[in-house]
Amino acid sequence: MRVALIDYGAGNLRSAHRALEAAGAEPAVVSGPRGLQDADAIVVPGVGAFPPAMAALHAAGMVEPLRAAAGSGVPLVGICLGMQLLFDHSEEGGGATGLGLLAGEVHRLPAGVKVPHMGWNTLRPRTSDPILRGLPEQAHFYFVHSYVVAPVDAGVVVAETVYGAWFPAIVHSGVIWGLQFHPEKSSRLGAQILRNLLALLSASRGRR
Repeated sequence: MRVALIDYGAGNLRSAHRALEAAGAEPAVVSGPRGLQDADAIVVPGVGAFPPAMAALHAAGMVEPLRAAAGSGVPLVGICLGMQLLFDHSEEGGGATGLGLLAGEVHRLPAGVKVPHMGWNTLRPRTSDPILRGLPEQAHFYFVHSYVVAPVDAGVVVAETVYGAWFPAIVHSGVIWGLQFHPEKSSRLGAQILRNLLALLSASRGRR
């Protein structure tokens, strides 16, 4: 499976590339719209802040092509900041408009907790989505973030975790998936999630 790994200057490309390759994908780093044309799936990784990330995507001419690709049925996955970019808007840095592929807002973690949230947290499943297949009940994943998503439709939340408050850790709607944690830094269970995800993306490709 050819996976376009979006390079918009938001870091962690190397670790995401290695993890996708180990899971069985053929990742290719893409920094412009032409790289999306032959992709079977798209992964938007991310470390950093929402407004400059969206500005970088706009500068690279990637915003409308990403929306068009998702609209035409190409599976699209956001990781950490990349998951937040899938939503309508973030309050980070004075506010910025996102890709709008999922309805909802991005808010700062609640007052009273140390940010960024860095560490291992347990997922609490909300659905029986196949992305969770094979995971133990107490599955821990590695998080690094200061903001969380608040979907309009709670039905898109596959799993959640808690840090100051409960928040979505995995979302899924149609061909769109988002992971607030870093599967590429989550050891054996992160690799399991990526294998499950690639199987789902492959199935989505077969239905297009």
